[in-house]
Amino acid sequence: MPLTNGTRFGPYEILSPIGAGGMGEVYKARDTRLDRIVAVKVMSLPGSSPEVRQRFQREARTISQLSHPHICALYDVGREGETDYLVMEYLDGEPLSARLGRGPLPLEQTLRYGVEIADALDRAHRQGIVHRDLKPPNVMLTKEGVKLLDFGLAKAMAPVRSAPDLSAMATVTGEADNLTQEGTVLGTLPYMAPEQVEGTDADSRTDIFALGATLYEMATGKRAFSGSTRASLISAILRDEPKPVSQILPASPPALDRIIGTCLAKEPDHRWQSAADVGLQLASLARGATDQPPAPGKGLSSAPRWLLALAAAGVVATAALLALYALRRPPSPPAAPIRFAVRAPVGTRFPWVPQNNLFAVSPDGRRLAFVARSADGRDFLWVRSLAEPSAVTLPGTEGAAAPFWSPDSRFIAFFADGKLKKIDSSGGPPITLCEAGGDYPSGSWGSGHSILFAAATQPFISLVADGGGVPGVVLKADASRQERAIRSPSFLPDGRHFLYLASSPTEKRPYVRLASTQEGRTAPLVANCSRAQYVPGDPNVPARGGSGYLLYAIEGSLLARPFDSRQLRLVGDPIPAGQEIWQHALIGAGPFSASNNGVLASRGAASPARLAWIDRAGRETGSVAPAGGFDSVQLSPDSKRAVVSSASPRTGLKDLLIGDLSRGVLTRLDLDSDSDHAQPIWSPDGTRIAFVIRSWSDPRILHWLALRGPASPEPILPPGGIQRTEAWSPDGRFLLYFGARTEGGSGLWVVNLEGEPRPRKLLSGTTDPAQAQFSPDGRWIAYCSLESGRSEVYLTSFPEPGERIRVSVSGGSRPRWKGDGREIYFLSADNEMIATPVRLAASGEVGQAQPLFRIDPAGWKDYDVTKDGERFLAVVNVPVQDADAIAVTVNWLSRLPG
Repeated sequence: MPLTNGTRFGPYEILSPIGAGGMGEVYKARDTRLDRIVAVKVMSLPGSSPEVRQRFQREARTISQLSHPHICALYDVGREGETDYLVMEYLDGEPLSARLGRGPLPLEQTLRYGVEIADALDRAHRQGIVHRDLKPPNVMLTKEGVKLLDFGLAKAMAPVRSAPDLSAMATVTGEADNLTQEGTVLGTLPYMAPEQVEGTDADSRTDIFALGATLYEMATGKRAFSGSTRASLISAILRDEPKPVSQILPASPPALDRIIGTCLAKEPDHRWQSAADVGLQLASLARGATDQPPAPGKGLSSAPRWLLALAAAGVVATAALLALYALRRPPSPPAAPIRFAVRAPVGTRFPWVPQNNLFAVSPDGRRLAFVARSADGRDFLWVRSLAEPSAVTLPGTEGAAAPFWSPDSRFIAFFADGKLKKIDSSGGPPITLCEAGGDYPSGSWGSGHSILFAAATQPFISLVADGGGVPGVVLKADASRQERAIRSPSFLPDGRHFLYLASSPTEKRPYVRLASTQEGRTAPLVANCSRAQYVPGDPNVPARGGSGYLLYAIEGSLLARPFDSRQLRLVGDPIPAGQEIWQHALIGAGPFSASNNGVLASRGAASPARLAWIDRAGRETGSVAPAGGFDSVQLSPDSKRAVVSSASPRTGLKDLLIGDLSRGVLTRLDLDSDSDHAQPIWSPDGTRIAFVIRSWSDPRILHWLALRGPASPEPILPPGGIQRTEAWSPDGRFLLYFGARTEGGSGLWVVNLEGEPRPRKLLSGTTDPAQAQFSPDGRWIAYCSLESGRSEVYLTSFPEPGERIRVSVSGGSRPRWKGDGREIYFLSADNEMIATPVRLAASGEVGQAQPLFRIDPAGWKDYDVTKDGERFLAVVNVPVQDADAIAVTVNWLSRLPG
């Protein structure tokens, strides 16, 4: 009988029903002690003997110790009167069975979910727990990935009696999807392995059969085995082979047939011998690997794991396993470096945030934590064992940035929602340690149970206990050196001293200094460099009189400089570490992370880009200049020239170039080489450009420059927060810009260039409207906003904003106008160029969008359109193998001379 709202089971208050199954009914509830939402399953136990209840509670408590990102956590087990209940993690999502009711999954999702299910099964099997009832209704699809439900409870629920014979099974009435009933074998019939049907012992390979049946249904939308009666279904499971997936879906890769077919082998010895093997195969297929090792047979599970990985995952996984093996060997002569790439998980990408280090190697060198961005633009924390080809996401880490590890390699600290948090690397809920405001944070976890953290926009470094509390300021920017920011703290081994990065107007580039948590004195170490990290030396290659090295970058080259961690002093010259990384010379960014035992992760420069002409049908009709570090482009009012920003691969600093499009020649403007110049736009008469200059003396300030005669950039506005150019009005009177961290808040601002430069806010909101463009008549603005949850294109009137008119339907960015104001172009969320007719009068009217072409698979960084709307000048990324991947090098210290 359904429970009414408000019913109490111990401290749990029932809120509403969720669903029901053969094992009981599930309700949304509130834990009144912890004030959190949970799911309560009111159990229907098959028998009421004390032995059954004791065994159920014992098994449930065992399962509650099973912690994994893709397994629904079991929090509690209890009894209220004569009613037993379970308390589980509340999941926001839908069962896989409900999703399959709408048809099969895309191949990418089938592979991704399959890897996650296999990883969860592998974790459970390693702890001696077998699911026994894996099926689509027990797989929940959430925003963070899959979650397996009812793990191992089929065994806990089973009555103590022998399994019935097949004739008895065939007479059981009810739906095939019912859960275990008293007097029947464990499991759900369409997903049961032959040994389950026959009533013999089930082990982890039984779950692999169910995984194969689930994968088959995910890929095809059909069950692997079916029958009009239970008897015919049992016969199909025991004797029949399902039709290969590739025969149902011809576009499906043959390798998927092999993976699923091996899972569904009738004999357990002929299946994959571990869920990890299945996960390796699926991950390899997801990466497009072509290796197809033979199907496993009896005894495969006893083969060396490095050999399994070699057969299953190809070169990348092999390198990873060899790397881990190299770490585990006893001291020996230095091993040659091993390098491999870690790519973003399927369906995600690595975000490019220069100010943040978005990955970190664990101190023991076994795992890599990183931030990956999902297709809907959300960032989550992932963890990958370097011995495995796939990573797992950590639920509850949305918005994560700048991860770093605890010294024992158990916890990961990260920043999200303006707070410093930590999470167990094997899963579990994140724990908030303290408030941590400011942009672009960074942190370090010391051996003395303390955490240092800082933000690039704050003039101090804070210290907090690793158990949480109120942070205290441990170091302030030095006013005598005019320091404006200190950041990127990094503990030394003693847990008291640390490195940090500082900058000031008196120095053109950042510098690293040494400080203590117990006193305010600091000492200089390295100038004109990136942030730094201390790493112990290789015991087989002494560090030239020191105990280790300071690792830092100068102009894109990673250097290791001998450093005595006891005497706290440099003891030698820098040595090239053999890595070229991306670096920004002004902000001191350096995407690298090193373990304590010779594992180094780094990221190189962004892919180069080229300037290409694209016609309205999507055909490339020409190019301008060789590929380079191009970042943005805008055509001059007469479309004969272009202004381009281009980043140096060594320093990350951007220069401005003027292109003569008829000759294909780019000329660099004579600007300060120690400053960053970006977001250039043309004046309506083509005689000036406005752009942003970023330096430590004037951070992100709007300037303009006359292009005729000798001239220097002149500031448009006084310093104040972040300023970013957006658009110049057709009459030349107004300049739109995005302002952040200014008095009055973030948003689109406008300044009158012909009068007193008193900016006024035009549009604002928590979603930061941006990418604004004036209409040709200057009476309308097209812009982008995230207010719907993703970027969309809108129209509003100018000079006073009026009604907002949505232009894009399912995502859009970078709007551009046709010269007559009758069309707006933008890039859709799925990388199509869209042309939308508009009619501008007293009120704007938007017509039916017309897709013009799909853009280059490598993607565009920016583009502009000629006045007639017939040609697009695009900044097209040049594909470079693994340019966006994280490069992992094992035994990198062996490169250094003794």
